[in-house]
Amino acid sequence: MTIISLIKQVPLPNEMRMGDDGLMDRTKAKSIINIDCQFGLEAGLQLKKHYPDARMIVCSMGPGSFETALKTAISMGYDEAYLLSDRKLGGSDTFATGLAISTLLKHLGFTKDSKEPFVIFAGRQTSDGDTAHVPSQVAENLGIPQATFCESAKPDGKGNIVAKRIIEGGYQMMQLPIPCLVSLTPTGIPPRKPSLVGAIKARNMTVKVFGVDDIHLGTEKIGLSGSPTIVAAVANIESERPPIVLSEGSTESALAASLIANMKKGGNILQRKEVKEKAEKERPDFPVIDTRGDNRHILTWAEIANGQIARPSLELFTPARQLAEQLNETIPQGSEATSPFSGQGGNTKIKTVLIGKNVAPLAQTLFEHGADEVILVEDDRLEEYLVLPFADIIAQIVKEQKPEIALFAATTSGRELAPRIAVKTGSGVTADCTGLEIGEYINRKEKTIVRPILHSRRPTYGESKLATILGFVYPQISTARAGTFEVPQREEGRTGVVSKFKPEFVEADFRAEILETVRGGGGLQNLFEAEIIVSGGRGATSDGLKLVKELAEALKEKGLKAEWAVSRAVVDEGYAEYARQIGQTGKTVRPKVYVAIGISGAIQHLAGMKESGIVVAIDHNPKAAIFRNADFGIVGEYEDLIPELIECVKQGFTFGIETKN
Repeated sequence: MTIISLIKQVPLPNEMRMGDDGLMDRTKAKSIINIDCQFGLEAGLQLKKHYPDARMIVCSMGPGSFETALKTAISMGYDEAYLLSDRKLGGSDTFATGLAISTLLKHLGFTKDSKEPFVIFAGRQTSDGDTAHVPSQVAENLGIPQATFCESAKPDGKGNIVAKRIIEGGYQMMQLPIPCLVSLTPTGIPPRKPSLVGAIKARNMTVKVFGVDDIHLGTEKIGLSGSPTIVAAVANIESERPPIVLSEGSTESALAASLIANMKKGGNILQRKEVKEKAEKERPDFPVIDTRGDNRHILTWAEIANGQIARPSLELFTPARQLAEQLNETIPQGSEATSPFSGQGGNTKIKTVLIGKNVAPLAQTLFEHGADEVILVEDDRLEEYLVLPFADIIAQIVKEQKPEIALFAATTSGRELAPRIAVKTGSGVTADCTGLEIGEYINRKEKTIVRPILHSRRPTYGESKLATILGFVYPQISTARAGTFEVPQREEGRTGVVSKFKPEFVEADFRAEILETVRGGGGLQNLFEAEIIVSGGRGATSDGLKLVKELAEALKEKGLKAEWAVSRAVVDEGYAEYARQIGQTGKTVRPKVYVAIGISGAIQHLAGMKESGIVVAIDHNPKAAIFRNADFGIVGEYEDLIPELIECVKQGFTFGIETKN
C-alpha cells in the first residue's frame, strides 16, 4: 500500500497580497501548510495504522520555497517528498494544476491500473484559492473514484475505503474501491505536531524536485498561456454599511433597551462620497470576433435533495435568465464577426439536466422557474447522486448539445462535479461566483475583441478582492455561490420541452457506492428561507451555543421564520454541523435580520452574511471587526446580554420584523 498526500503551502491570511498581474504574490508572505491539507496529512497517517508497512509519500506543486512544507510533512511521519517546480507552471489555473499534479503522480508510477494499491489524500480546498477543484481534477485525470468534503476515511478490510462525506443538511457514508482519492475538511482528526525524530529525519531528507520536462508534461495546457481561464480584473471589496449605532447603558437590561430604541429610531445614513471615475482608456478599433463556433445556449444541472429540486439549483435560473437576455441583445460587429446571430441578436435557451430515478414530474418545477428545455436522464441506478456517473452523463450531454455556458450551484456536489466535467471537456471552471454577466475581452496581443464572453466574478484573497475570470474553452463553466442569487418568482403553468437522453453507461462509474445518507431537519433550506438568523461564533460557545439556540427558538415562538447558524470556527470545534456554517466556505444568506453573537468579523464570515438586511452585532471586544460591518451593536458578555434579549422577545421585541401571531 502507498499513501499519498497532496499539500500546498499558502500565505497566512493576513499576508495575502496581489501582484500587478492579478495573481498571488508569494515573494514576501509568511506561509504555512494549507489548513485543510494538514487534515489530509493526518488522515494519511491515520490510515497507516491499518497498513503499518505502507509507503508514505507527500507531493506538492509550486516554487522552491514549498520544500519547507514538504519537510514539515516528513517530520510528521511521511517517508518521501516530491515537488513539481518549474517557471513554466506559473499562473496555472486549477485545470492546469490538476493536470500537472496528476502527470507527476503518473510519472511516479501511480495510475488506475497500478498493481500496487494506493490512496490519495488532499485538503478540501486552499485558503488562497478556495475553489475545491483540484482534488476532483486530479482524480478525473487519473481515472479513479473520489470522495470530497470528507471528515474521515477508514479501510473496511475488503480493499475499500469508507469515507464520511459532508453534504448539505447532513452526511453520506461512501464506499470507495482502492485506488481512490479523498479530500478532507478541517473537521476531521486534528493534525499532529512534528516529532523530534521526524524533525531530524526531515533535516537530512532531500526533496526530489521535478520540472515539467522531467515528467514529460507538454506546455500547451499549463501555465498562464495554457490555462483555459485567466484573471481579467481584480477590484477591492469594501463595506457598504454606514457606521454602527452602539447601545448605551450601565446594565444588561439598559443595553437591551437601548438596542430596541436604536432599532426603532433607525440607524445611521451612509454618506457616499462623490468620486469622479477615471476616464476609460480609448477602446481600440480592433475587429470583433465571436469564438463560440457551434456552441450555443446555457446548460444548468438540477440537483435533487429529499425528492425535490434543491434551492441552489433553482437560484441558478436568475443569472441564467439574465445571461440569456444579454446574449440575445449582443450584436457582434466587425468584419471578422462569425456569429450566425451577427446583426440580429439571438435566441438563447436555458436547458437543464435532470438526472435520477422517476424524476420526470420535477421537470414542471424547472419550467416554472425558468427552464426552456429539460434534458431528462432516468435510471434506477441514478437514484442517488454519484460524481462518476453524473459527470460522465453530463459530459456526454455537453458533447451533443454544445452549450456555450454551463452553470452549477456551488454546493458540495456541484463543487466536485463541475471540475470533473471540466477535465472531460477540456474547459476551465470558475468557482463560487457571486456575479455573472456577458461582456467582451480585448486581446491587445492579437489585436482583436472577443465578444460575447462570460465574465464570472468571484471573491478571492480571503474575500478582500473581487476577481473577474474569463474562460476561452467552451462550454464556459462556472459554479454560483449558494444563497447569492434569489430564486426567481415561480410562473405557474409555464411549460417547456422535455428531451429524454439515453447515456452510454460505463460500469466502472458505479464502483463507488453510497452506504447511507443522513439529512437533518434544519440547516440549509431553513437558513435560506429564514427572516432572521441568530449566528454564534467562537465567543458564544462556553455554553455549547445554548443561548444562541434559545434566542432563535424564542423568535420562532413569536411566529417568525428564525434559524440559528454558526461561524466556521464553531464547526471546526465540533459544536455544529457544516450545514449551518455561514461564510466563504459555508453558506451565503440574506435574511432581513442577522444577529451575530461572539463573532469576530473575519472577512471570510462576512462574505456569507453581508447581503443581510440589518446586522446586529454582540461581542465583548469593542474593537472586533464585526462592529465595522454591522448596523447596530452591543458591547458586552453574551452570557449576560442574550437572556435579556430573550426576555425582550417574549415581551414582543422581534428586531423590527412583523410577526404573524
